[in-house]
Amino acid sequence: MTTPPGFDELIHPPTRLSLMALLAATEWAEFSFLKESLELTDSALSKQVSTLADAGYAEVRKEGAGRRRRTLVTLTPQGRTAFDSHVEALRQLVSRATSASGRAGGE
Repeated sequence: MTTPPGFDELIHPPTRLSLMALLAATEWAEFSFLKESLELTDSALSKQVSTLADAGYAEVRKEGAGRRRRTLVTLTPQGRTAFDSHVEALRQLVSRATSASGRAGGE
């Protein structure tokens, strides 16, 4: 079975896919919200966000100063398109597998 168009190896690892899904559901998300939601350490989340930012899929904004400083993350238009394409590719894979298992069942 060939990989459908839009399948993105960069997005596919579970942690990054979960991060992309959270970001796709919001305009901007606070780093602390992402950290708690994904149950990651600061450094693990920072690494994932940096990977997405380096690929042009996410943008990071820092606001405030001192103890009131907060980090916000959003998907770029390119990131939203990549996520939507990846989700569609996953749907196609599931659909193909479901069709193939129905034919293999020999009912």
